[in-house]
Amino acid sequence: MIAKNIENIKGELPENVVLVAVSKTKPIEDLKIAFDTGQRVFGENKVQEMVSKSELLSKEIQWHFIGHLQRNKVKSIAPFVSLIHGVESLRLLKEINKQAAKNNRTIDILLQFYIADEESKFGLSLEEASGIIESDAYKELQNICIRGVMGMATFTSNQEKIRNEFKTLNNIHMSLKNDFFSREDSFDVISMGMSGDYKVAIDEGSNMIRIGSTIFGARN
Repeated sequence: MIAKNIENIKGELPENVVLVAVSKTKPIEDLKIAFDTGQRVFGENKVQEMVSKSELLSKEIQWHFIGHLQRNKVKSIAPFVSLIHGVESLRLLKEINKQAAKNNRTIDILLQFYIADEESKFGLSLEEASGIIESDAYKELQNICIRGVMGMATFTSNQEKIRNEFKTLNNIHMSLKNDFFSREDSFDVISMGMSGDYKVAIDEGSNMIRIGSTIFGARN
C-alpha cells in the first residue's frame, strides 16, 4: 500500500516539487518500503526518533527535521540533517550555525512564517525575518544557508482561506528573494502543503510538500 501511495502521489506531482515523506511515529519497516520505492527524503519531528532511524537506515536518505526544534537538541542532528524546516528565531539560527561549524558542515534551513489563524502554530512575520537577516549577528553566521520559507495553513475545510494563506507565503518568499537573496540561486524553496492541502499549495507555488498519512496511513 505504501509503495502504491508514493507512486500515485509522485505520478501527479510537477517535476520541480520535492516530496518529503513524513515518517514520524512510523516503524522502520514502513520507511524501508518507502525507500525501496525510490523515496529518499524523509521528515521527522522528534530528534531522538530521527537519530535512531538514521542509524538504522541507508545513508542515501536525506533527513528533514520538520518539528519545533529546541536549541539543546540541535547538536544531536547537526552531523547528518539535510534541511531544518521551521526556524523562527535568531537564537536558534546561532545554535544551528555553532553545531554545523563543529561538524565542518553548512546546514540548510527554512525560515518558518506564521500564516495561519491558529495559536498553536509558530512562525515569524516578514518584518521579524527581515530584522534577523539585516542584523550584524546574522551576517556573522558562516555555517548556515537559508534555502527558503516554510509555513502551515489553518486546519480548516475552507479552501479559499487555505489558498489565501499559501498565497501569503509565496509573497513572503518573493519579498525576501527581491530584498535579500536576489543573487542567491540557492534561495529557492517554498515548503507548504500537507496531506489535506498539498494540491492547493502546489497551485500557489509550493515546491516542497510534507506528506504523512496519505503515504503511510493514519498515525497510531
